[in-house]
Amino acid sequence: MAPPLEHGEHTSGTTRRSLLAGVAALGALGAAGCSRVATASATGGGELLDRLRAAGVVRLGIAGEIPFGYIDRNGDLTGEAPELARAVFKRLGVDRVQPVPTEFGSLIPGLKSQQFDVVAAGMYVTPERCEQVIFADPDYQIQDSFVVRKGNPLGLHNYQDVVRKKARFSTATGNAQIDYVIDAGYKRSDILLVPDQVAGLNAVEAGRVDVFAGTAVTTRAVVEKSRKAEATKPFSAIVDGKPHIDGGAFAFRPTETKLRDAFNVELHKLKKSGEVLRILRPFGFTQAEMTDLTAKELCGG
Repeated sequence: MAPPLEHGEHTSGTTRRSLLAGVAALGALGAAGCSRVATASATGGGELLDRLRAAGVVRLGIAGEIPFGYIDRNGDLTGEAPELARAVFKRLGVDRVQPVPTEFGSLIPGLKSQQFDVVAAGMYVTPERCEQVIFADPDYQIQDSFVVRKGNPLGLHNYQDVVRKKARFSTATGNAQIDYVIDAGYKRSDILLVPDQVAGLNAVEAGRVDVFAGTAVTTRAVVEKSRKAEATKPFSAIVDGKPHIDGGAFAFRPTETKLRDAFNVELHKLKKSGEVLRILRPFGFTQAEMTDLTAKELCGG
């Protein structure tokens, strides 16, 4: 959704994300050019799937975060979630996907107000979000990682290290990592919030902070060409005294259980065939990020 980098609005869940250059303008045009789908029936699991098949297009809410869902330099929609959405919706009889870019914190409100049909931003599944939307089962699981100076001079490998060594800490606005470091004992007022992982890398390279926290996928990607910084090994945040692994998934309006259930059927087929890994691999995902977690587990039920 992670998202997204890490996966927007600040709940105890995920992240994310500032829009890439040009995305906001595209989003404004996309939103203005789309008519809203009529509210689904609250009975029978909703009518949206039938409407999407008839229209031949599904509108995807994205948050402009690499690698989860974004507009590339050629103006094309891509990312792990949009590419997976293309594969699943094609199987459901919907041939086209249309991006509706927005800020990560506006994804759930935008979904509920029918600005788009599904959130395709690698959004983490959290109990708080599960009270507002329904999720497909996660298409990936992920641990956290740090961007640090080359050689990791402070020896930072988890949030407890950050607190113990009084490191200057940064993460992106709305990231789940905010809650994780606070839970470890870090003061909220001492956190430097930046727009995205690139800004976080720049802060580490410039010496303004000692560490930037994000998902393992995004930290690996952002340090790839850096001569001054590196990514630490992935680790699990400690939540309620236990190691925690986040999972990202597609989100739907609560009335649209028919669409969510049909999506899950095709998603599980793609998982079983290995197609999910093939689709996500170009965006930095590995076998370690593949998952059998369910939305029910992550929702706390």
